[in-house]
Amino acid sequence: MEATKKWLKYDNEDILRSHLEKLTLPLNNEDQQYLDRMIKYIDASYDNKAKDYNIVPGIAIAANQVGWNKQVIYIHFSNGENTYHYLLANPKIKSYSQSKCFLSGGEGCLSVKKKHDGIVPRRSKVIVEAYDLINNKQIEIIAEDFLAINLQHEIDHLNGILYYDHINKSNPYFVDEEWIEITR
Repeated sequence: MEATKKWLKYDNEDILRSHLEKLTLPLNNEDQQYLDRMIKYIDASYDNKAKDYNIVPGIAIAANQVGWNKQVIYIHFSNGENTYHYLLANPKIKSYSQSKCFLSGGEGCLSVKKKHDGIVPRRSKVIVEAYDLINNKQIEIIAEDFLAINLQHEIDHLNGILYYDHINKSNPYFVDEEWIEITR
C-alpha cells in the first residue's frame, strides 16, 4: 500500500469537526487499516518520498484526517538533534505551562487547503498521557517548544478543533510580548 492524498479528509468535512471516540484494544481489521494509512502517509514524508507519491508532506496526522473516528495521533519528525516518533492512542494533556509560544511562520495542516495566516498561540510546555501503540504501554510525554506545539495541534484534531480556530480574529498577528517565538 502506497501513501495517497485520496486518504485525506478536509476541513469542510464533518469528521474534522467531530469529537472522536476512544480507541479500544485489541485493534480490529478496520482499525489496523486506518492506522496503516496514518503511518504510511507520514512515513512517506519522513522518508522524503512525498513527491514520489504526489502527497503534501507532513510530520504528524490525527485519525480523523484519514476518516477514522478514533482518538489516535501519529508523529514522526527529526529536528536535527532528536527524532520524535509517537503513535498515541487516547492522548490527553495532563498539564501545561502558563507560558505560551508560537511558530514564527504560523501553522499549517494536511487537512486545510486554504491558508489561514496568523499567529497560533500554544502552551510552551505540556505533559501528555497516552497509550503508546508502538511499545504497547501507557506513557507520559513531557514536551516543550516545537514538540509541544505539535502535540497540541494533533490533540486538538481529536476534539474537532483546527489550528486556525486559535488565531485572533480581530488581530491575526497579535503576539503578546511574553510569548516565545519558535522557529522550525
